[in-house]
Amino acid sequence: INAEYMGSGAEKILSGEADAVLAGGVETFSDVPIRLARGLRLGLLGMQKDRPKNLLGQLQSIKKNIKLKDIGIETPAIQNFTTKEVMGYASDRMASRFGVSREDQDLFTVRSHSCAAAAHATGIYKDEITPVDGSTHENLIKETALEKISKLKPAFVKPHGTHTAASSSQLTDGASAGLVMSEEKAKEMGYKPKTILKSWNYTGMDPYTDLLLGPTYSIHKLLKSNGLTLKDIDVFEIHEAFAGQVLSNLAAMNSDKFCKENLGSDKLGLIPMDKLNVHGGSLSLGHPFGATGTRLVLTASNRLHREGGRLALVAACADGGLGHACLLERYD
Repeated sequence: INAEYMGSGAEKILSGEADAVLAGGVETFSDVPIRLARGLRLGLLGMQKDRPKNLLGQLQSIKKNIKLKDIGIETPAIQNFTTKEVMGYASDRMASRFGVSREDQDLFTVRSHSCAAAAHATGIYKDEITPVDGSTHENLIKETALEKISKLKPAFVKPHGTHTAASSSQLTDGASAGLVMSEEKAKEMGYKPKTILKSWNYTGMDPYTDLLLGPTYSIHKLLKSNGLTLKDIDVFEIHEAFAGQVLSNLAAMNSDKFCKENLGSDKLGLIPMDKLNVHGGSLSLGHPFGATGTRLVLTASNRLHREGGRLALVAACADGGLGHACLLERYD
């Protein structure tokens, strides 16, 4: 998630290696690379080493290097490299661990789509989206009825899992970019900053047990290092990989047992829903991996100005058991 680029850019500015950094990313899931099967790839490499000089030599090299069982393709899979587990399975298990029900997830999914639809209808996202072919239409947002999505079958853990296609973020095309500068450089170039990037961190957890709990660990670390509590934050933007993932992190932060055993602290408390992802999130807007982080930062920055808040907290999970959180302050 490309919020990391913004943190890295800020670190370059603080170290004196740069005074302006353009940070961003792009994803094209509609045209992902599809690899040849491993046996076929190795066979073709073997043919290159043979360097056959004529048709007969090529046929002999094919017979030598490629077997019928080697012919095939490998379609992309969003699975952890270490555990070989698809993230949806890990999130489904995590929801069970924290007592997040299917109904909880369906309700959160409906909320995400309703909030995103309302934000587009009222022009909230007008200045955040660059038109493509003259359109800013988001093709994933649906005014979905709870009764409809409650009938969907489990997508990962079957037949009794709680995660469905609706409560899982869609892998979409997208791009985003953000300009990070020192205050001095921004003024020199005639820019008025939106927000101050106050603090940021990255955390790593055990991918077998805590694959998608990164937001909880990173938020705890961020609050502690800045002497803040959840009550001090006016705006929350948390990446919605899965409805169950977001709700599990909210439950973990409000759990005395989890926080004492894993964070060595009292529980962080509840994040008020009226401060969290009020204009939708990845469940409804889509999740282009390389673009989501900057989108979260931009939306949080604009919300601070629109809502009159002072501090915003952005957080996200990532595959490999990684987490990220950053603290933004409104620039006046």
